[in-house]
Amino acid sequence: QVQVVESGGGLVQAGGSLRLSCTASGLIFDEYTMAWFRQAPGKEREGVSCISWTGGRTYYADSVKGRFAISRDNAKNTLYLQMNSLKPEDTAMYHCAANVACVGNTYRVATGKGYWGQGTQVTVSS
Repeated sequence: QVQVVESGGGLVQAGGSLRLSCTASGLIFDEYTMAWFRQAPGKEREGVSCISWTGGRTYYADSVKGRFAISRDNAKNTLYLQMNSLKPEDTAMYHCAANVACVGNTYRVATGKGYWGQGTQVTVSS
């Protein structure tokens, strides 16, 4: 059974930093492209960042470029998102997903073969 669990969210002031983690089990982690998504209340879910299975390719939404950094540790089956210079508009539920096709700014989780976590809340106060 595949499990994807995010952690590291919380409340932070604008300008602060957080590091999200996502640990996956029940799958061969280093075979999957992974991505972070976020969804704020009343807004559509958006792709934030994506990383290839080797970590050699990374993608970022324009809104987070230069502030967020995605990485992975395949030995630990863990995905990370380092978030710096946080803004109130970064407030959202952040989810990670496994088995994602990333092309430019478009991230698509494989239908029926993708895996989602329950999410971790990030709240940035002004």
